[in-house]
Amino acid sequence: MSERNHFVDTAETGRDPVRAAFANQVAYCRANDAPITARVVAAIAGLLDRPASDFARRIAAWPGAPLADALPLRAAAGFHALHLAETARELAPIYADAEDINDAAIVAGVVARHEAALLPWLDGPPQTNEAGRSSNFIAAMLWLADRGLPPRFDCLEIGSSAGINLMIDRYHYDLGGVHVGPQPAAMTFTPEWRGRHPPMHAIDFAGLSGCDVAPVDLTDPAQALRLKAYIWPEHHVRFARMEAAIAAAQADKPRLVRATAADFVEAELARPQAAGTTRVLMHSIVWQYVPADQQARVTAAMEAAGRHATPDRPLAWIALEANRTVHHHELVVRYWPGDDEPVKLAHAHAHGAWIEWLE
Repeated sequence: MSERNHFVDTAETGRDPVRAAFANQVAYCRANDAPITARVVAAIAGLLDRPASDFARRIAAWPGAPLADALPLRAAAGFHALHLAETARELAPIYADAEDINDAAIVAGVVARHEAALLPWLDGPPQTNEAGRSSNFIAAMLWLADRGLPPRFDCLEIGSSAGINLMIDRYHYDLGGVHVGPQPAAMTFTPEWRGRHPPMHAIDFAGLSGCDVAPVDLTDPAQALRLKAYIWPEHHVRFARMEAAIAAAQADKPRLVRATAADFVEAELARPQAAGTTRVLMHSIVWQYVPADQQARVTAAMEAAGRHATPDRPLAWIALEANRTVHHHELVVRYWPGDDEPVKLAHAHAHGAWIEWLE
């Protein structure tokens, strides 16, 4: 879906793209209220001019596409994990956002003393499972209902991580004064709303299921701690949300399977669809991690299914993905039967703090 948007080229590889990826991530963090994470990423980037460790050398010679691979966030999560475990107490001033300290020297010292712990964090992409992004999914569903699609949604999510956004039926939302969801709720979201409020409709869910190539079990404390390392430390509310999500998963685990995006979408679209339901593919901050061949398979499967969609059994595609040029997210929707053209509904904060509605 994102191939129709105008994103920075995340597929570029080589020495200069590594530095460009770190610079882009610093700007992105600053634009999304994450100055501490920006400091850590910038300090790691400072190690690359004269790499003096295996950690720095591996980053500097990254063989893949560093921005698409979220290389800066992989590296930063390792430092945050050390800080959360209080294993590298010298990081505390950075995470306290103290002034007049030498970030580069502190980070270099931590690498020298804790390289064995840091290197594994480069092995896989971040698990950035953020419940606040689900406000965008709900707003898009309200918009789809306003277009006449049945307001009972059968949701399929790719890149679900721990399945936090598969529990959206347990959350309450205040979207510019439009209320959706149960009360009391496992979590309540009230993003700063910019622009007109979304349409008002009663919606419900026929199903919520998702996939991930490495699903996370929120009920496992070790796996939950790993997720916390990927949370930007300045966003305290996200830690509270994580605890609420853990409690919700302990009460009733989300439906989550281990599968690639393409395999999952193809299999799910082959299932019979109940009359009076809208089947929805949804994802947030995932598309850049999906290999190009799988992106093509997902797109082909959705468009093929869309050609057979009917008003009583429609299909929709909701994507909340990063625009690396303007350093925020864009909420884009396609649906069938319809004109098949992507509609940009909103600009959004990376973790749900605000939504700028464009409709």
